[in-house]
Amino acid sequence: MKKAGKTWSIEAATVEGGAGREVVLSLSGQVPLDDMEALAADIRAFLDARNPAGLTVDLGGVTYLDSAGALALVQLESDAQARSISCRFANVSEDAQKIMGLIDRKALATPPLISDRESAGVLDQIGEAAMRFSEDLVQVLTFLGDLLFALAHSFLHPRSVRWGDVFFYMKRAGADGLPIVGLIGLLMGLIIAFMSSLQLKQFGANIYVASLLAISMVKELGPIMTAILVAGRSGSAFAAEIGTMMVNEEVDALVTMGFEPVRFLAVPKVLAALIVVPLLTIYADLFGILGGLIVGVVGLDLTAYTYIQESRKAIDLFNILTSLFKSAVFAVLIAGIGCQRGFMVRGGAQAVGAATTSAVVAAIFLIIVTDSAFALVLHYVRG
Repeated sequence: MKKAGKTWSIEAATVEGGAGREVVLSLSGQVPLDDMEALAADIRAFLDARNPAGLTVDLGGVTYLDSAGALALVQLESDAQARSISCRFANVSEDAQKIMGLIDRKALATPPLISDRESAGVLDQIGEAAMRFSEDLVQVLTFLGDLLFALAHSFLHPRSVRWGDVFFYMKRAGADGLPIVGLIGLLMGLIIAFMSSLQLKQFGANIYVASLLAISMVKELGPIMTAILVAGRSGSAFAAEIGTMMVNEEVDALVTMGFEPVRFLAVPKVLAALIVVPLLTIYADLFGILGGLIVGVVGLDLTAYTYIQESRKAIDLFNILTSLFKSAVFAVLIAGIGCQRGFMVRGGAQAVGAATTSAVVAAIFLIIVTDSAFALVLHYVRG
């Protein structure tokens, strides 16, 4: 609460010298936080009225000075220098010197960061974005190394794995995701079969709808669609869970108790995703083929036996194995980036939300890039 009256007073004396008129300000009383604005306003009005060549601030009568009062005095010195007025402090007590020493004059002279952002050009913005990307890449690679080391330790020492947590995350990421994965897979099969039949039946090639759908679902759409769904459902949950633990300092508590955070928190999530994502991919492939079967039987006058036989001929063991391998790689990317974004949380609830969004976006980006790399490599390996 602001005090009713001033706790300080100012007396001014003018001294004529060879360098021009010099004014001595004698400050006495207490200079606390409550009176900082009034003190700064009075001193500013004094400088506007007299505009001296030199200014000496006598602090001999000051009985109390806190950090806010010290900041007001430092700002007075800065204002005087900006007006080309020489300014110095006299009779400063030892306690006042210590408090004034806490003020970082260099930081006060630094322009605000927001003005730098406003004046930054396109090249500056590109450079800042490149630096942020490189820093993020280093952090991701560092975490990837820690995660691979923790996974290797878990494979060599399976009893150290928290299998109860692995089964828990398998249920959350796998069993709980069956309805949405099955629904999306079924609708995807229906849509692709229907749209492709509109073109193929013009040439009397309805039978090839089964082959087209089977190849597209097994090789590309099944793994990538399942991975994106898992990234949205489970990757974000992993980031939010670990991020909340970081905010609540629970991860620091684990370190204090001697637990390795990556091994304790990230490994169960990665192992669970590594197991369930390939299974979900097979599940999505089956529902996609089922959707195509419905279109083939209802709209294309194909028998169920004929449709299934054509689908079986279109895919082979190599396609199935590569699809499962891609799904396993996607699983590691989803769980790993989710955990990494969670460990990077600093701040409060807003930081957790930002980490969750970043985990989903980064996971989807990595899924697309990795799938493109697989498409090129598998083309030349099979060819």
